[in-house]
Amino acid sequence: MYLSGRYQPNCEEKLLPVCESSSQTLDCDVEIEIYSDVVCPWCYLGKARLDAALASFDGDVVLRWRPYQLDPSAPHDCRPLIRWLGPRFGGEDRARQAMAHITTTGAAEGLTFDFDRALSANSFDAHRLLSYADQPEAVFFGATADTQPELAEALHRAHFADGLDISSHDVLVSLAVEVGLEADRVWRLLTSTEGTADVRAQIAQAHDLGITSVPTFVFAGKYAVTGAQDAASLRSILVEIARREGLAPTLRSIVPSQRSAPAAEDDSRVA
Repeated sequence: MYLSGRYQPNCEEKLLPVCESSSQTLDCDVEIEIYSDVVCPWCYLGKARLDAALASFDGDVVLRWRPYQLDPSAPHDCRPLIRWLGPRFGGEDRARQAMAHITTTGAAEGLTFDFDRALSANSFDAHRLLSYADQPEAVFFGATADTQPELAEALHRAHFADGLDISSHDVLVSLAVEVGLEADRVWRLLTSTEGTADVRAQIAQAHDLGITSVPTFVFAGKYAVTGAQDAASLRSILVEIARREGLAPTLRSIVPSQRSAPAAEDDSRVA
């Protein structure tokens, strides 16, 4: 299914091996755009399951994180997450019960969720940093093709396992340095408005595409899969999409690239 809905592969169709139909050496990249919020536990689970699916996928993929905010109005001053979630779940006890299910599910994937330590956070600046990591310029300040995925992992872990305030510029700079970015450049980014209009435009574009929940994985620019699907399902989807797309030869940049919608300065749908 295309962007208007959830794609499910037809299990009765024969899946062809990647690039079997050509003796030419091909760039067999499938681009996966991951609409995600770094404060979303299911996005963390979805990333872990996608990583597991990719580990057994024979083709090459290009991963790109796209911003989405579950709550653009989240305060910038951090507070205990369970306390902040309490009113949304009808009390802190109910919030803990809901988070206990996520904790158990995450443990099965090797992930740690410590909601007693976790802090509420506005994720907008974290998205600015993630977006910057995919900019061509970022390669001159330490970025590689793996920096954005590694940074997404670091942000999730900092928020859910380490009890760090990921709206804090100090924390964001520390995480950026951890994945190889230069501290001074990241400070200049975060202490300015750089990337603000672009991230807002990307969030608005997500809404225009009909994305209302995360994680949402968009494969090859046209197939959307919503939710933290299990690894086997994600791998089957990858193989099917690779077959449907034919894995035609493509030219890929050797540096990160960011393709986004024009900035919408007057857009009021996002913070």
